[in-house]
Amino acid sequence: MKHVDLLMDRYPQLNDCKIDIENAIKVIADSYHKDGKVLLCGNGGSASDCEHISGEFLKGFLSKRKIKDGEYPNFDEFAREKLQKGIPAIPLTSLTALISAFSNDVDAELVYAQLVFALGKKTDVFVGLSTSGNAKNVSHGAKVAKELGLKTIAMTGKNNSKLSDVCDITIKVPETETFKVQELHLPVYHAICAQVEEDIFGE
Repeated sequence: MKHVDLLMDRYPQLNDCKIDIENAIKVIADSYHKDGKVLLCGNGGSASDCEHISGEFLKGFLSKRKIKDGEYPNFDEFAREKLQKGIPAIPLTSLTALISAFSNDVDAELVYAQLVFALGKKTDVFVGLSTSGNAKNVSHGAKVAKELGLKTIAMTGKNNSKLSDVCDITIKVPETETFKVQELHLPVYHAICAQVEEDIFGE
């Protein structure tokens, strides 16, 4: 995988994560081909990362993902020229009305679990970001995702954690301090987004 190899060249300390990164790419691309979507969650800086990842998936990242001749013939010329194909991805962190209501009315630890329960289907992929791997609301979301039959991916620091115990794939970057883990999460998910884009759209 070209973008993973480039990542390893730039960040050789991530070599132990390579297989997990490649497996995450395969799972996400396979979900797309089955009309699935990516459900992302995290807290604080990891919540911002969820927004960032969804932004790379929902429009062109390194390629324009242009509409091809003959596709969507009823689009007008302006839309056909400007619109880019997307990889469905929902940052659960952005659903503030539900998050605030459920936290207030029911239980804050289960906000992501509720969203996964409401939105998830078997062809989807759950992606949970937690620098410690032990965020309670993310872990509950992962557990519900597993029960519903979703593939589950975690991005954490190097230690074993609640998420690594639950998820199918855990990308454990070799740091433990929060900001250092986040600094490595960014190039990892950029590589994932770039490779998924290339595998799906061939550009």
